[in-house]
Amino acid sequence: MGQAAGDQNWSVDRSQVSVSETFEGSERIGAARDLARSFLTRLQVAHGARVPGRTSGAVELVVSELVTNALKFAPGPCLLSLEYKYGAIHVSVRDSDPSLPVIGRPDPARVGQHGLEIVMAVSEKLQFHQDPGGKQITSSIPLSDDRRDHGAGRRP
Repeated sequence: MGQAAGDQNWSVDRSQVSVSETFEGSERIGAARDLARSFLTRLQVAHGARVPGRTSGAVELVVSELVTNALKFAPGPCLLSLEYKYGAIHVSVRDSDPSLPVIGRPDPARVGQHGLEIVMAVSEKLQFHQDPGGKQITSSIPLSDDRRDHGAGRRP
C-alpha cells in the first residue's frame, strides 16, 4: 500500500484528478469521509467541476460503507482512492482480504448488512477485483444530476 496512515497522494492532470490515503482503525472512517469532502471541494473550486449535492452525498456514503467494511472485515489498513475521470467519481477501496464480499438478497427484515446493497443503488458501476494480496472494490458515480444517467439500482 506504500503510504503511512494519514499521508495523502494527490495527482492532477487536465482530464483527471485523484487522491489516495491509507486508513487503519475504525476511528479513521470519519477521516475518510473528510478526504472525500476535500476531494469534491477541490474538484469544484480548483477544476470548475459542478458536483451536485446528490453526487456529493453518494460519494460520501460509498466512502463510508466501503472503508467501514474494509476496516471491519480485513486485517490491516485499507487504501482509499478517489478519482475524477470521464465525468464520474471513482471510489476505490483496497484491503488485504482476497475474499470477495457476498451481496445478500434484499431482505427488509434483515437488520444491518445492507451496505453493499446501498452502494449498488447509488453506483452507476460497481466492480470487484481480487488478487492474492487482497481485493479492490470500485464504485463509479457520475457527476450528472440527471437520474436517467445515474444508473440507480444497477448490478455489477
